[in-house]
Amino acid sequence: MSTFLGMPATAPRGVGHLRGDESFPDAARKALGNEQLRRNLAHATTTIRGKSGAVVAELPDWQELRSAGSALKAATMARLPELLEQLEEKVTAAGGVVHWAADATEANRIVTGLVRATGHRRVIKVKSMATQEIGLNEALEEAGIAPVETDLAELIVQLGHDKPSHILVPAIHRNRTEIRDIFLREMPGVDPALTDDPATLAAAARRYLRETFLSTKVAVSGANFAVAETGTLVVLESEGNGRMCLTLPDTLITVMGIEKVVPTWRDLEVFLQLLPRASTGERMNPYTSMWTGVTPGDGPQEFHLVLLDNGRTAVLADEVGRQALHCIRCSACLNVCPVYERTGGHAYGSVYPGPIGAVLSPQLTGVADNASLPYASSLCGACFDACPVKIDIPSVLVHLRNEAPHPRAERIAMAAAAYTMDHPALYARAQHAARLSRHVKRLPPPLNGWTAGRDLPQPPPETFRDWWAGR
Repeated sequence: MSTFLGMPATAPRGVGHLRGDESFPDAARKALGNEQLRRNLAHATTTIRGKSGAVVAELPDWQELRSAGSALKAATMARLPELLEQLEEKVTAAGGVVHWAADATEANRIVTGLVRATGHRRVIKVKSMATQEIGLNEALEEAGIAPVETDLAELIVQLGHDKPSHILVPAIHRNRTEIRDIFLREMPGVDPALTDDPATLAAAARRYLRETFLSTKVAVSGANFAVAETGTLVVLESEGNGRMCLTLPDTLITVMGIEKVVPTWRDLEVFLQLLPRASTGERMNPYTSMWTGVTPGDGPQEFHLVLLDNGRTAVLADEVGRQALHCIRCSACLNVCPVYERTGGHAYGSVYPGPIGAVLSPQLTGVADNASLPYASSLCGACFDACPVKIDIPSVLVHLRNEAPHPRAERIAMAAAAYTMDHPALYARAQHAARLSRHVKRLPPPLNGWTAGRDLPQPPPETFRDWWAGR
């Protein structure tokens, strides 16, 4: 085993999709100028919020379920080494092979090596955030292996030479007319008279994928959960493409972040109630696929599980930030976030956009590599209210802002403020001096950036010290 918990290291540079080419403010400014993007996002997030709110309201014990999910995740993180060893033992006993990947580079090397060993040069893929995170498609293509995304939204992104912009709906930034144009331009054998009717578009994708499902012998998946007590892997999806990928090929390779393990089947029961309601607004997931190792004569006859760290132990080492590992990838926080709704996912520069991306990506990469993301929030708290496992995203954002590198001028100003507040007489004089600025609305350069978008707070006419002294 080449890696183990207890040696925190951040995700490597130059591989995968956790770092953007520009800061969030610069990318967001460009996105805000795209009116079509904003219309697409507003329509999609409003629809998902409505559906989710309706089915959540049906459960009188929703808050108790959230508390249970939060407690289970916290308990799992406290026992993570033990549970991962138990998972490895059970998967191996059931005929699978477990690989440990310290980072994206190692994971990509393992998967490409396994595919090459089969002698095949094409793989079908189940939608997977982990494989997006490590840049597996690019690694496969570089090795001469063709990855084919089978989730409809991921297929749209792949054919459009695009990047996903949402955890649940990767093509949320596209409307159906744009999707039709992508299909006409990129999909082999498509009907030239293709319309933008959703059912027609889905049928075109189905025809395109059918031959691929039947002729491809190797599949790559992620995993929503893994049950340590039995070695069972779980994938949840809504279209049935995942079921095809998990049953038809001869070889199945699953790449799973180490935080996805759950201790027992009873624990899984909680998350199977939380996830569909919070994500797709459904009472239960349309396709829930579970498999344990290899069954002779039924399904894939070779199963590999790649357990991915890629910065997760670094997150686990942070007592405040580690709750980001509780995320079950439901995307509820994205759908309620006023910032995400206006900028979309690409502005975050990471495969993990929105509020959860603003806390997870900087921790996986090291805060300095994603220093602007903790500020990509109004701290309104809507994400905390929506999260089915009660991740306190606003608190983690504030924590990471303290960890981020600050400009020299800001450090000097904060040091001066700290010195002033540490000396009572100096602080008292500063309070009296502040009253002289009651009619100042804007600060002069170089401090004017702070007041460019807000008024300077007005000092009270009387300080507390003066009030107290007079009484």
